[in-house]
Amino acid sequence: MVTLKPAGLEDAETLLAVQKQAFNALLEKYQDYDTNPAMEPLSTLKRKLSERDYYLILLDGREVGYIGVRRGEDSLVITPIGLLPECQGKGVGHRAMLLLEELYPDNRRWSLGTILQEPGLCRFYESLGYRRTGEVTNIRPGMDEVGYEKVIENEKG
Repeated sequence: MVTLKPAGLEDAETLLAVQKQAFNALLEKYQDYDTNPAMEPLSTLKRKLSERDYYLILLDGREVGYIGVRRGEDSLVITPIGLLPECQGKGVGHRAMLLLEELYPDNRRWSLGTILQEPGLCRFYESLGYRRTGEVTNIRPGMDEVGYEKVIENEKG
């Protein structure tokens, strides 16, 4: 069973360990040492924990991932979501994203960025109802970030 648990400063080291494992393969592939979450120092993660919401993704009570959420101008921004490699592609992230939406029932707009050259990541977000915004930012040669957005229609109207 997938559940979300709010994370605080006391979870920083656990979050960082999961983050490094979750993003290591992308780091090796793209060599994006300045932007990849696997390279983030503990001090930066602790600062982010005080600025935004973080959740540990639990699978049958075991910490297997995390999601960060910050408030944007007119949306909540997922930044980032990471899963341990052995849990990727098994529906854990999909369920975690749906659970996250339930935690913010008044929010109608979600946004995020992902790597354009990773079709699996793009399909993952598209399967959850996200659509490309058209925003593309070059991170480094051969690596671009593409913007995604999901608008939740008001069920009352």
